[in-house]
Amino acid sequence: MSRPAQAVLDAPALAHNLQRVRELAPGRGVMAVIKANGYGHGMIEVAHALGEADAFAVACLDEALLLREAGIHHPMVLLEGFFGPEEFSAIVRHRLTAVIHHEEQLRMLETDPPSAPLSVWLKIDSGMHRLGLAPAKVSAAYERLKALPVQLQGLMTHLACADERDNPTTPRQLACFQQATASYAEPKSIANSAGILAWPQSHGDWVRPGVMLYGASPFAGQMGQDHGLRPALSLHSQLMAVNRFQRGERVGYGGEWQCPEDMAVGVVAIGYGDGYPRHAQGGTPVLVNGRRVPLIGRVSMDMICVDLRSQPQARIGDPVCLWGPDLPVEEVAGHAGTIAYELLCRITSRVLSRSE
Repeated sequence: MSRPAQAVLDAPALAHNLQRVRELAPGRGVMAVIKANGYGHGMIEVAHALGEADAFAVACLDEALLLREAGIHHPMVLLEGFFGPEEFSAIVRHRLTAVIHHEEQLRMLETDPPSAPLSVWLKIDSGMHRLGLAPAKVSAAYERLKALPVQLQGLMTHLACADERDNPTTPRQLACFQQATASYAEPKSIANSAGILAWPQSHGDWVRPGVMLYGASPFAGQMGQDHGLRPALSLHSQLMAVNRFQRGERVGYGGEWQCPEDMAVGVVAIGYGDGYPRHAQGGTPVLVNGRRVPLIGRVSMDMICVDLRSQPQARIGDPVCLWGPDLPVEEVAGHAGTIAYELLCRITSRVLSRSE
């Protein structure tokens, strides 16, 4: 190993979090969402660790094919469906299921039908207003699907504000979906991670956990551990330099941070080129030798600087943790004005990965 930046996957934590989903939504099918390279954790590794899930959900055909090529044989749902009829043959051949969320997809199926039945879910827009058919169009779409070479697996929707426990949008969405689907016997799927945790009436027949599988909370101001979850990824590096500066000297690009006294400053081999958030504010916690120190100065592409006044014994090569079990990624995200989802997904390919 040369550069010490590493992302460490805790596969047992993933399995633990899946079990937590089953405890919260007993008897439901679990469609584990592993899109975007398994939320930055490594899609294939995550799929193996979540082998007890009933199905996997990915964004698109390309992601599904990577899993099939790796020998992953689970039922698999393409959440963005298909983008053209040229995908039909691969979807059928690899036993995938596509989400139908727009009338244009129905027209594709009618104009250029697949040679063998295509497995599909029908998505309804219950209030998110992103993807899905309007409730008033569900009946006609259902009948059109029944006349096509497809196998309808169920009906789904997506919750827009489930991470806000007091927001009235979620009860309205649930009522809308119930009204639009009441006459259909097919399985229903509504709940994302926030729905699983906060809205048991949204559990339906299938739940679709995402960020909670990776040990993070979907709720502002809460951590995964508050819900019995374990973080599945830790981001690590090392001190690559320890420098001493005099009072008044400035550190980093723009010289925004000024030493308040004579002091030691550590330089860590991590930066936004690795996925560490560029907009992390001064004071963002970093663990050096397992103890918290504050980030100082601007995050640069390959390095960050930390205040070592509380660790005068720190030396080059000492271990650094940017987030993990003892430093929640949600806390770091809060200091960067973003959410844990983004930090996990943006870890770049130059960060070495390993599993515990």
